[in-house]
Amino acid sequence: MPKYLVIVESPAKAKTIKKFLGNNYEVLASNGHVRDLPKSQMGIDVENGFEPKYITIRGKGDLLAKLRKEVKKADKVYLATDPDREGEAISWHLSQTLKLDDKSTSRITFNEITKNAIKNSIKEAREIDMNLVDSQQARRMLDRMVGYKISPLLWAKVKRGLSAGRVQSVALRIICDREEEINDFVPKEYWNLDASFKVKGEKKPLIAKFYGDTKKKLTIESKEEMDKILEDLKDAQFKITEVKRGERQKKAPLPFTTSTLQQEAAKLLNFSTQKTMRIAQQLYEGVDVKGHGTIGLISYLRTDSIRVSEEADTAAREFIKTQYKPEYVNSQDVNKATGKKIQDAHEAIRPTYVELTPVIIKESLSREQFRLYQLIWKRFIASRMQPAKYETATAKIDANGYRFTVSSSKLIFDGFMAVYVSEDEEEEKTTSNMMSLSEETQLTFEEFNSSQHFTQAPPHYTEAALVKTLEELGIGRPSTYAPTITTIIARRYVIKENKNLYVTELGEAVNKIMKQAFPTIVDVNFTVNLEALLDGVEDGVVNWKTVVSNFYPDLESAVQNAQKELEQITIEDETTDVICSECGRNMVIKYGPHGKFLACPGFPDCRNTKPYFEKIGVACPLCGSDIIIKKTKKGRRFYGCENNPECDFMSWQKPSSKLCPNCNGIMVEKGQKLVCVNESCGHVENDAKEE
Repeated sequence: MPKYLVIVESPAKAKTIKKFLGNNYEVLASNGHVRDLPKSQMGIDVENGFEPKYITIRGKGDLLAKLRKEVKKADKVYLATDPDREGEAISWHLSQTLKLDDKSTSRITFNEITKNAIKNSIKEAREIDMNLVDSQQARRMLDRMVGYKISPLLWAKVKRGLSAGRVQSVALRIICDREEEINDFVPKEYWNLDASFKVKGEKKPLIAKFYGDTKKKLTIESKEEMDKILEDLKDAQFKITEVKRGERQKKAPLPFTTSTLQQEAAKLLNFSTQKTMRIAQQLYEGVDVKGHGTIGLISYLRTDSIRVSEEADTAAREFIKTQYKPEYVNSQDVNKATGKKIQDAHEAIRPTYVELTPVIIKESLSREQFRLYQLIWKRFIASRMQPAKYETATAKIDANGYRFTVSSSKLIFDGFMAVYVSEDEEEEKTTSNMMSLSEETQLTFEEFNSSQHFTQAPPHYTEAALVKTLEELGIGRPSTYAPTITTIIARRYVIKENKNLYVTELGEAVNKIMKQAFPTIVDVNFTVNLEALLDGVEDGVVNWKTVVSNFYPDLESAVQNAQKELEQITIEDETTDVICSECGRNMVIKYGPHGKFLACPGFPDCRNTKPYFEKIGVACPLCGSDIIIKKTKKGRRFYGCENNPECDFMSWQKPSSKLCPNCNGIMVEKGQKLVCVNESCGHVENDAKEE
């Protein structure tokens, strides 16, 4: 009998696949990559055609020796690493390292680990796709060039082991730009006005919102404007001038891609992107399910495709027809093309067996596995269901040239919402019943309710929002989102508090240097164009060496220029008037992983350190002590009184020494403006320092 060897990436996957194949098959794992560029040098021969210098990864020697033994015993070798460019590259590295014979070696891929998928992949075995391999090689080399050339400069400039990255530095810039927007944001005043009416035969009052005049929508921007409108409407007769009724639909969501799964898991389950990917990997590779053994529960997790196989699509529709009703099945084809580059060899993320409902397998899963599986299962089933339908009504109520509106919606068919309700849909609430309203309905005016508001600054990025932005801009690919975010948090460029991402002092310093010395690297458009070229390599229309060789000279030139400039502005230790309590020397300001701190210049003889509190030259408005720059436990910067905890003054924005001329309240700096923190005052003026 012939003997076959199947090589996969992970032991968990090997265990799952082994049960689907007969005794003639041996299934072993490579445990990820077996070769990579060396850590001690750039590992790219710039002088000789940009050839990468691959070496065996430390610790993989014994594993490769075992694989070589099994290769000698096998009549045929199947390389079954993950179905993406990274998996293709691992297969190529294995074929090179193990010196596999092309005639007796085949590449197989599958989007789900099921018996049918494994058997079919062997029938459709192919050669290694060198376009995919070259795309991965180009990405790896570009990332290595950026990291290897720029990171030492950051180290020299900011005095600690930092790193730059082709995608991570752009992601950091996006977060820094948003932080700048928030800091510079000046709130604008606006007012809401509601009118309450009694409708004959209805217990609840009808609440209508101010729209404007009968010609256009208006925004009430001050109390003076509000007072004028209220004066104009005094003793006015209100009349319903139009009632429109209709029906609207809310479409079923599309099945998950990597990006949308990370976003929904962050919103609904409070999972980090890294956690989502880790648990999804477990569900994909295989879980021991009671009565079924070890089986893969979801399809491949790194994808930007929404396509679903015909077999899975049919199974889902049959399930819906049986478990719900035939009218819940969406008869239309929901496999729509998205107009952008997608890895369409993949499918969307979906359950491998729709009949294994979350309830059935709950006992076999950990709590986190269950929650993520339930999310994926519900979303996929919902994607094959009919839209939800609402009965709608809108009324216009006019008086003295002004217009108020009221609208209502009533759910009349839940459709996909019988299975899946996202955060957005939960927020949608039906207003008061207007089904009896008509132009003849008599209204009795009861009261006005006015309220002052101020526009809000853009929100801080969350992991979900950052993933969405990276995807929309075309920066990185599904496999890079989680490691990119993990890296910038691990480097302490960004901290995460209550889901929000905040830039640290360290992150601001690194971003400033990158923008100054390497503007191209952190330019969003440049990064997007580079991604397009790398996709061109994958499609076989761009040579990978051309991309690498065109990129390197500009990077090298920028590095050389930066070396000259950065040498001139190297940060020197700043001496303070704080005396070291151990040896009496004047302490100096040092930079550490968490920002500035005070250290004794007598190091290593004296190792005394203290927290550094930088005064901003402004007196505390509550007690008159100095205001200092402080940090939360995680590293987010704020301004507080040095007399804390006796004085509890704090502000996220930098306070000004000038008090508000209107209410005597605290003024803070926002861009080139000074803004009163008292929202009911809202005074804004130009910052005298900028004039």
